[in-house]
Amino acid sequence: MAISNPRVTLTYIKWALLVLALFAHTCNGFYLPGSYMHTYSKAQEIITKVNSLTSIETELPFSYYSLPYCKPPDGIKKSAENLGELLMGDEIENSAYRFKMNVNETLYLCTTHPLTEHDVKLLKQRTRDLYQVNMILDNLPAMRYAYQNGVKIQWTGFPVGYTPPNSKDDYIINHLKFRVLIHEYEGSGVQIIGTGEEGPGVISEAEKKKASGYEIVGFEVYPCSVKYDPDTMKKKSMYQSIPAVNCPSELEKFQIIREQEKVSFTYEVEFVKSDIRWPSRWDAYLKMEGARVHWFSILNSLMVIFFLAGIVFVIFLRTVRRDLTRYEELDKESQAQMNEELSGWKLVVGDVFREPDSSKLLCVMVGDGVQITGMAVVTIIFAAFGFMSPASQGMLLTGMIILYLFLGIIAGYVAVRMWRTIKGTSEGWRSVSWFVACFFPGIVFLILTVLNFILWGSNSTGALPISLFFVLLPLWFCISVPLTLLGGFLGTRAEAIQFPVRTNQIPREIPVRKYPSWLLILGAGTLPFGTLFIELFFILSSIWLGRFYHVFGFLLIVLLLLVIVCAEVSVVLTYMHLCVEDWRWWWKAFFASGSVSLYVFLYSINYLVFDLQMRLSGPVSAILYLGYSLIMATAIMLSTGTIGFLMSFYFVHYLFSSVKID
Repeated sequence: MAISNPRVTLTYIKWALLVLALFAHTCNGFYLPGSYMHTYSKAQEIITKVNSLTSIETELPFSYYSLPYCKPPDGIKKSAENLGELLMGDEIENSAYRFKMNVNETLYLCTTHPLTEHDVKLLKQRTRDLYQVNMILDNLPAMRYAYQNGVKIQWTGFPVGYTPPNSKDDYIINHLKFRVLIHEYEGSGVQIIGTGEEGPGVISEAEKKKASGYEIVGFEVYPCSVKYDPDTMKKKSMYQSIPAVNCPSELEKFQIIREQEKVSFTYEVEFVKSDIRWPSRWDAYLKMEGARVHWFSILNSLMVIFFLAGIVFVIFLRTVRRDLTRYEELDKESQAQMNEELSGWKLVVGDVFREPDSSKLLCVMVGDGVQITGMAVVTIIFAAFGFMSPASQGMLLTGMIILYLFLGIIAGYVAVRMWRTIKGTSEGWRSVSWFVACFFPGIVFLILTVLNFILWGSNSTGALPISLFFVLLPLWFCISVPLTLLGGFLGTRAEAIQFPVRTNQIPREIPVRKYPSWLLILGAGTLPFGTLFIELFFILSSIWLGRFYHVFGFLLIVLLLLVIVCAEVSVVLTYMHLCVEDWRWWWKAFFASGSVSLYVFLYSINYLVFDLQMRLSGPVSAILYLGYSLIMATAIMLSTGTIGFLMSFYFVHYLFSSVKID
């Protein structure tokens, strides 16, 4: 035995302590989520940006400049957008609203030409459909506060216009009061790294003097409608100072929307010093409401898990292990006699591993399910640790797509290895790999193409531009497909899983059952859905009501519990089918847990009818909602079905490998 040198060991310890001390020093003030911090000097110009107009009524985004708003003097410029922003229909552009850091002022912007019939029709329609203007300052969305029934409610963005109750007239929002919260930053050596649209960056001690200044930690907007004299306002130049504006409360002093009206736009900005630090500036947007509901969801899931775990415990320890122990203690003559008196799962020993119907499709769906599950788990873990902050627009969706592309190698490997296990040969592995690479992406591509034609017909910015298709298709066929084929090739080189028992040449007849098996499968899906539906409500609200979803820690816990429930449900259902001598367990194991997707889709319809209260106006909005819900339900079916199937396969393999067959 070698004896280590104490001096060498002491040297290693010193180096380890030194590295640990350096790491602790560099971690002082380290902040990951969000974007690179900007510091502004006094009176430095700040330009706001605008995103697409959005509405919870229609879910059809439109360009900000599709309405007669003031345009910036140096022209409209689009910001660089990532893949996720493009897919979500974001269209971020510069705006005419400009501020000077820590300078309070009230400014005139512009006066429009007389509104045409088309302008009036468009403004009225956007106002009636509750469209919101989404402004961005230093990567912070504009926040608006409103009171409903005495309760203070916060929203992002402000409405295009205002429609009084029981009135045919509409009024445009043409005056904005901005309240910018700033924190004086003195360069205290805080090290910050960001993943926002400005790219990663670090502020260190060496740059603290240069970094000193003001940082923006809040952005609030208070909109109102004010009727100006257009002839008087027309004489003013853009960004000319005007007297302070008081928002009126009488409708007669609002700016009405009608033909030949000239609308003047003004704004005022007030800078307020705040104690909020830059790393905490998103706290106002991400205030977690309903934490008790999330904990109730987790507690509910744990109760389901313990209930199912008890059933699995009884199956394994009291039934299966007891039968196997009794069987192994008998001599050969007694075993032969017992074989004639066998009942239940022991009778299907010669058929349990018989090739299922549509075995290629099963392998393809399992491969895609592994890919989707891996993508979901890794994405949620990264999001839970703050790597995908809401401050980084579209980062979550972009990360999901990249992960899905590169996990194709695992999908191809699992599908082809399962194919070899069922068939006993590698012949046809290329076909399986191609189907894996094209099955789920093909379904998504088909649905999105149909929805895209609908969006094109509505002139919505949510429609994917043709150029984006030329980006997505190369990503699909130049990255995902080759990696899936590579994974399939590795699957042919891996050792095939050997079945523990031989399969008889003649299939065993399955006894007639009192009730159809699909009824049991549909019932099994209610248990995984019970662990998921509360969190599903918050996810749907974030998608369709424009709320921020950030409780990824809760979502990660719910996901892990869902995996456990799916595995337990599928194992219990598979054992029940084997006990009634039904050896066709392959697809039933898949859909036992995969049937949760049916309840997810039905819940989406329920959410549309009762929670959205059919607010989606017109058939176009309803088709979009159902199309995206169908994509989500398909992904959940493949993921949960794969989890249940793989666990059932392991259970059946372990069960029958314990049986001695001559």
